Amino acid sequence: MAAYSTMDFGDVINHIFGHFINPQKRIFFGYFCLSFFIGFTWLFVLKKKSLRTSLAIIFSRNVWMGRSAKVDYTIFILNRILTLFISPLLITQLAIATAVYFWLHSVSWLQVGAFAQWPKPVIIALYTIIIFVIDDFSKFLVHMMMHKLPFLWSIHQTHHSAETLTPITVYRVHPLEGILYALRGSVAQGTTLALVFFLFGSSVSLASVLGINVIVFVFHIAGSNLRHSHIRIRYWRWLETLLISPAQHQLHHSIAVEHYNKNFGVALAIWDWLFGSLIYSQADDAVLEFGLLEKGVKSNHSAWILYCKPFLHLYECACSLLMMSKYQIVKFLRYALKILSVNL
Repeated sequence: MAAYSTMDFGDVINHIFGHFINPQKRIFFGYFCLSFFIGFTWLFVLKKKSLRTSLAIIFSRNVWMGRSAKVDYTIFILNRILTLFISPLLITQLAIATAVYFWLHSVSWLQVGAFAQWPKPVIIALYTIIIFVIDDFSKFLVHMMMHKLPFLWSIHQTHHSAETLTPITVYRVHPLEGILYALRGSVAQGTTLALVFFLFGSSVSLASVLGINVIVFVFHIAGSNLRHSHIRIRYWRWLETLLISPAQHQLHHSIAVEHYNKNFGVALAIWDWLFGSLIYSQADDAVLEFGLLEKGVKSNHSAWILYCKPFLHLYECACSLLMMSKYQIVKFLRYALKILSVNL
């Protein structure tokens, strides 16, 4: 608690809103500006809409100042405040990397520095690609589990309750989901870091721009913020088999039955293709509705309800599990394992 007592009001404000000036974060103002430019180019140049119409669509008051967007902003601020207290309690990437690195020394068939003689540019390129691919796959896997397993869906519903999409919607997550994704990052990146350092030695480094993986940087400047937006930018069909387009992720948020459990990927679409959950973007005039359906009725949620309701669902899931017979528990575990191993 001593660390918190030394923080003044300016430190707290910087912690809450620092993501907007941090190029390592998706909502960095530079990425915002590029996303606006890409969206404008899509509407004005490619879709031949007038200047006035293009700007009106991009800066729609109904989207940016609507009820759903205001909940996005509220949850963003609440979660940033909570991370002041939660983050120091979570296991770090360095702790995972250190533990895995020393464990690897006990594996007899692995030799430390086995590929240390490889050219440094090759090692840097390999590490940059490997850590991006593994991190992206781990995001896909956790995201898929969030939809497939009822107790995780109870948490993930907070994100899908958004009825309009803004770049801040990416932060519209329950604190428990935030903790889960933070742990995912520590495990995926820490394990990869340890393995690469063990095999390639101290010459390992990351090809980076502004302190982040160059591939992630390209992902952000190419309009990552448009995935949570009302600008439905589509890619060529062949490219949408490799990369998730903004329009594809917007289908993931759709309440239409044919879009359920589709397009779990963050950057790469190949995982959805491999697991059979890929769906391609649709025509611009296709009507999409976002949010949650409860008993066939569109639900309306406040930030307070979105914070509290998942705990009620988790309690109900725990009660159901406790009331299950041994046979039912085994059946449930087999079902969970089947989901985890699908198409692997």
